[in-house]
Amino acid sequence: MSSIFRRVTYLLFTGLSPLLFGILFGCSSGNKDNEKNFDSKEEVNIIKSVAALGQLNPFGEVRILAAPNGLKGGTPRISKLLVKEGDTISKGQILAVFDNRPKIKANLEVDYSKLNLVLNQLAIQKREVNRYKKLLLRDAIASIVLEKIQDKLLLLNDEKESLLASIKATNFDLSQTQLISPIDGIVLQIVSREGERSDSRGVVEVGSNQLMEALIEVYESDIDNVEIGQAVTLISENGGFKGSLKGEVDLISPQVRQRRVLSTDPTGDADARIVEVRVKLDKVSARIVSHLTGMKVIARFQPL
Repeated sequence: MSSIFRRVTYLLFTGLSPLLFGILFGCSSGNKDNEKNFDSKEEVNIIKSVAALGQLNPFGEVRILAAPNGLKGGTPRISKLLVKEGDTISKGQILAVFDNRPKIKANLEVDYSKLNLVLNQLAIQKREVNRYKKLLLRDAIASIVLEKIQDKLLLLNDEKESLLASIKATNFDLSQTQLISPIDGIVLQIVSREGERSDSRGVVEVGSNQLMEALIEVYESDIDNVEIGQAVTLISENGGFKGSLKGEVDLISPQVRQRRVLSTDPTGDADARIVEVRVKLDKVSARIVSHLTGMKVIARFQPL
């Protein structure tokens, strides 16, 4: 009986082993295939939104207007300042008057008085020349007398031309006694005040604010996610304006440098490396913040 039992057990084991092995091998192979299929799947692209800090500026023309240099290299004092920071200005508008204006204006009046006198003398001398020409035709005078009268006429003409040149120069000097705006825009900064002589920093800084831009400092690690024409939304960092502004990337600087617009934690990113990105605002947004040059903003670049 025991021998029969052992034989049956042997047959069962040897017969089922290939089957069990096949099942186990199949399961193992299936797991490997699943792992292979999972590994071969494409990775899901993570859409990264870039946010960065910056500030508002007029788009394009910004000028520092200075006082003229005097004959001895000095500059006149400011006697009247006719604008203040934030004022809207137009091309040709007088922004300041210098203290040398009264003296130059007086010199101009003297030159005009001299010119009027010379013009009257010229009129008289021309009549004299014509009269002496008639006398010469009748042999009433010698020709040398007419020549002397004509020489005097030439001298008066020379004096007239000299006075006209002086008046032209004085008029130019007079125009320099007033600071004139060369553009339509806004007063960004008053550099020098009434009673002061301006230095190399000038008198007034003005900017054309019909269009505005934001200078955004993007970390160098994020710049790959920024490109020309990309849409950007901006909000005020400190609540200087409500809502958000819209714009698009207009220029990406080719230079990496340290940041200049510090965040609320300057110790944390004073040495950060950034790339300056210029964002041009649309017309509606530009009108909203045309008087807020220098305000800090937070820019969010829409995912590419």
